[in-house]
Amino acid sequence: MDWNRVEGNWKQFKGKVREKWAELTDDDLARMDGKREQFEGVLQERYGEGRDRIREDVDAWLKTLKS
Repeated sequence: MDWNRVEGNWKQFKGKVREKWAELTDDDLARMDGKREQFEGVLQERYGEGRDRIREDVDAWLKTLKS
């Protein structure tokens, strides 16, 4: 699945995001508003991982989603 579908259906995907990244708060999810760059930035803050590692994790997660 590509990120555009996630962004376009952000409300539906928030639950799946919380399943994968449980440390995210409701405020984090609202702040992201489906924008990948903001999403990855918040993940970096919460999990203390580098940008490349976060991008790999997000890409792997996207591959697990049904198209």
